[in-house]
Amino acid sequence: MTGPLALDAARSALVLVDLMDRIVALPLEPRKGTEVLAAAEKLATAFRSAGAPVVLVRVERPGVADQPPGSGLVPGLARQGDIEIVKRTIGAFQGTDLDPRLRELGVTTLVFGGIATNLGVESTARAALDLGYDLVFVEDAMAAFTAAEHEASARLDFPRLGTVATVDQVRFVAG
Repeated sequence: MTGPLALDAARSALVLVDLMDRIVALPLEPRKGTEVLAAAEKLATAFRSAGAPVVLVRVERPGVADQPPGSGLVPGLARQGDIEIVKRTIGAFQGTDLDPRLRELGVTTLVFGGIATNLGVESTARAALDLGYDLVFVEDAMAAFTAAEHEASARLDFPRLGTVATVDQVRFVAG
């Protein structure tokens, strides 16, 4: 995609996957976790300003009493009114109330960022597509464990599932 992407704030939600201290700190490619976080924060600010929901997904290991250190969302990421989803699988729809909460808000388009591109982001996106959502992937708001994994999702899979864009291309139509 080369030009701006016009989103309807009343029908769109930002879904940010696994932006937790312990995951953002991992060695990632093609960009560092801190770069993904900065891009995600820019997107979240734009969505909140437009009145569109921000969904923050984090993972917890099932069947353990105590989660590893750094299992919460990166401090300062969440704001009042954001939707926090705790998943216990790779994707954010299985075993959570994410779909009914989005439907209740009238959301039909999901805009994705997070870590890891080919795991949590792609798994959540594939389930969303199966549920009938339109998908947007913000490539520069994602990273994976290797550049090859990120590129396979961003260049091969995502264009078949939805629209691939950059942070700077995401805009809202006047409504």
